[in-house]
Order: sequence, then structure tokens, then C-alpha cells
Amino acid sequence: MTVSDPVIEDVIATISRSATEIRQGLIGRRGTVDEENPSGETQVEADVWADDLLAERLAAIDGVGQYASEERAEIHDCGGDPDTESDTYAVALDPLDGSSNLKSNNSMGTIFGVYDAALPASGEAIVAAGYILYGPITTMVLATDETVSEYELTGGERTLVQRDVTLPDDPDVYGFGGRVPNWPDDFEAYAREIESELKLRYGGAMIGDVNQVLTYGGVFAYPGLEDRPEGKLRLQFEGNPIGYIIERAGGRSSNGQQSLLTVAPGELHDRTPVHVGNTALIERLEDRIE
Repeated sequence: MTVSDPVIEDVIATISRSATEIRQGLIGRRGTVDEENPSGETQVEADVWADDLLAERLAAIDGVGQYASEERAEIHDCGGDPDTESDTYAVALDPLDGSSNLKSNNSMGTIFGVYDAALPASGEAIVAAGYILYGPITTMVLATDETVSEYELTGGERTLVQRDVTLPDDPDVYGFGGRVPNWPDDFEAYAREIESELKLRYGGAMIGDVNQVLTYGGVFAYPGLEDRPEGKLRLQFEGNPIGYIIERAGGRSSNGQQSLLTVAPGELHDRTPVHVGNTALIERLEDRIE
């Protein structure tokens, strides 16, 4: 898929070319560092390394005015204002989603959103979003206003596998995050219905779980919890990009009441409940959640 805007294409190409290097660079960077990210989570060496690598490369692109990531507290000003300059964009990403899986050598990924507005921004300002999955094969799912496409990534190149990716009509899998004792009663009741209908697929990295849903149909959720009603996932770096991808693929996203893309942005590192999947399953969830 060719993106008509050269800045957006340059961003996508830079991230996809970096993916092979990031995957190889995970070797030897599985340990933690003596620091926390702005959300209070322990960082691993690979988190910091991947963030620095992507920040340097994306900030160097003419037309990228802001760079922000889950791993840094402040927005990096790259020059130019996405709110006033039509050819300037903001890039927000999670350099290594599921980096806690490094210790056990399980799947993880990179999530990114390109916003046509200054951060923090509504998901309605996204013009392209994608994720890279470091699975047995390194793949990228890319969504624009035209379509959703899947690529295989190798040697710095991307090869189209499928264009016009859509969620299957007949859902098959589900994955729900958070400790079950901390689920609110209304979400737990919904979960008990779903677990009697679909197959469990949950691996501890949202990218892997969402990719299962996109491949087989179903629902992924990391709900608000009794001890964390705001949820765990970050709106700018995870909720908005994943919501954009799933909605472009014919599904729905929700924070429990409305599309993730319509949630008003607050602080850069705001958290949100995330529910994505086939439309009927998300509508059913919204009906159950008070």
C-alpha cells in the first residue's frame, strides 16, 4: 500500500525499516534498568534502547513536529506545529508493547499512531496507525483512511501479505487482561458469557492478543479495574492507535461507553479501559457495563 502523503510514508518506512534492527537488538537487553517510565512501570533495557533509536530517526524526518512515547515523560519537540502546519504531524508510540514478555521470551510488539494534531490529541486526529508484531515472523499491520494492510518485514523491507484486512464475521477468540478478582462485577458477568462462546487467547502483550482478534475475529479487553478504574493502557500510545486499526478493519473500539477515538484527551499519559473487536461483541459489552 502506498501512502500519498510523503511525510506519513517516511514515518511508516522508518518504523518498518527499524523493526528488524529492534528485533535483533532485543538480544542482550532483557534485563531491567534502575528506572521507571512515566506510568510507574519498571523499564527493561530494550524499552529505553528502542525508544532512543526510534526517537532519533523519527525526529529527523522533515514534517514530524512532535515525538512522544510511553517511555518518556515529555513530548519531544522536533520543530513545527501539527496544529497549524498542514504538512506537519505528531508521532506517538509504544516502542516495545509487552516488554515484560522478554524475560520469558514471548511475543511483543511496537505500536504507533500518526496524528494530524498536537499531542495529546483525540484519536479522531489519527491519519495512520499500525503495529509491528515480533512473533515467529515479524509482521506489520498498517491502517490508513483507505484500508488496513498486513506486511511481512525482513531485511529492512516490507512485503505485502494482505490488503483490505477485515475482522472475520464469525468471532472465534477472546483475551481479557487484569486480575480476575479486580474485575468489576458487570465486566465479569460479560466475561463469563464470552468464555462460554469463544476460545481463550491471551499472551500478556496486547499486540499479540489484538492480532489474534484481527486474524480470527473476537474481542480483546483490558477493562477498568476495581483498584484502577481508569484502566492500565495508555490512550495516546495504545488505545487510540489500536482503536483506529480495529475500526478501519470493520470492528468497534470502546472505553466502555464510547469509541476510543472520541475520548477527549487529557494528559499525555492518560490511561483508559480498552475494548476492541467485532461490532456485536463490543455493543454487547457496552450494554452490560454500567
